[in-house]
Amino acid sequence: MTTVQNLPVYTESYDLLLEFFRHAKNFTKEYKYTLGEQVKNEIIALVLDVYRANSSQVDRVGNIQSARERVEVVRLLLRLLRDLHQLSIEHFVALNTSIESVSRQLSGWLRKSQSV
Repeated sequence: MTTVQNLPVYTESYDLLLEFFRHAKNFTKEYKYTLGEQVKNEIIALVLDVYRANSSQVDRVGNIQSARERVEVVRLLLRLLRDLHQLSIEHFVALNTSIESVSRQLSGWLRKSQSV
């Protein structure tokens, strides 16, 4: 078991969280404290699911599946924020690129964990 800080999916999801925090401060007040907070909470939960999956042999698959579900929720909420003109197209693309990377890594990790 590798330390979580050296796990690529962990660092990518953590970087996604930092990047979202940087963009959320520019949202209008109406969305900053509703959708913005919800996305932050989902990404934080995603990072925690990755940590739990790495540290637990017992429920690794369950934690990875939970993280994958959170990725889809974040993807949906970011699209909503883009449609509400809270994210520029450049920021939306950058965040979605990170989400796609996390999603691919989680899928690979899930396949590997299920085959063991």
